[in-house]
Amino acid sequence: MSDREEPEADETRRRRLRFRSHHRGTLEADLLLGTFADAHLPGFTADQLDRYEALLEANDPDIMAWVFGRQPLPPEHDNDVMRLLRDHKYPGIRE
Repeated sequence: MSDREEPEADETRRRRLRFRSHHRGTLEADLLLGTFADAHLPGFTADQLDRYEALLEANDPDIMAWVFGRQPLPPEHDNDVMRLLRDHKYPGIRE
């Protein structure tokens, strides 16, 4: 891939991940992940995009439980992206 194509592919990926973040199926997850994606996806590296994409494969109730500490965090999601998500401030949801 050329240098010109790679950033374009990353931008397409960011748009896809942003859409998936805003359209989860539950209002709480839409708010949490949508506002997180808006705030953080533009600055994510390719590796961070990989980790975030893997997180989005999980079910909403699991993600919410991990974020709020109601369930133990699986080792595969114990990373910088989850730490950012746990620290993310967003409107509409209280612990």
